[in-house]
Amino acid sequence: MPIAYSLTRELRVKLKTPIGVLVRGSFTETMRIFKGIIEKEKPMRIISVGDTVTRNLAENHVVFHVAIVDNRVMRRDAPPITLKMERTVYVKNPHGTITEEAAEVVRKALESNCSTKIVVDGEEDLLTLVAVFYSPENSLVVYGQPHEGIVVVKVTPEKKKEVAAILKTMEDARKAK
Repeated sequence: MPIAYSLTRELRVKLKTPIGVLVRGSFTETMRIFKGIIEKEKPMRIISVGDTVTRNLAENHVVFHVAIVDNRVMRRDAPPITLKMERTVYVKNPHGTITEEAAEVVRKALESNCSTKIVVDGEEDLLTLVAVFYSPENSLVVYGQPHEGIVVVKVTPEKKKEVAAILKTMEDARKAK
């Protein structure tokens, strides 16, 4: 399982700041606001990263193309989410890294016309970066911001460039080890 990207201490701190728009509030409030964003933006695709946000989207009848989960919430085991997706893929991705396999699975899911649930053995958080990088422009990538709400990332050329720079830093850190 070759590692493609490794998280540095500096990036760990930087990535605590949302890479998109933070929508603060309760689950009900954030879902109401997110539905408004969907209505306004009419995204190409919606990609969900994280168990809580994915569960909330599903319970609020938001249709998404890719869901990336790890069956954990706040570093504790959580019951698997039942989703009506066309395909389920399992991948390993250790904490603080992005494996080549995980990046490829996310890329293929985003290129596919099948709705896909990706179940990660390890940690799914950093796969947000890969999702933004490979998503078509005008897609929305949404992930949870613990104790605050959700983060909505609109995929634009500028956002892809920002994420590419982060991934490059992570790649350089891995190569330096």
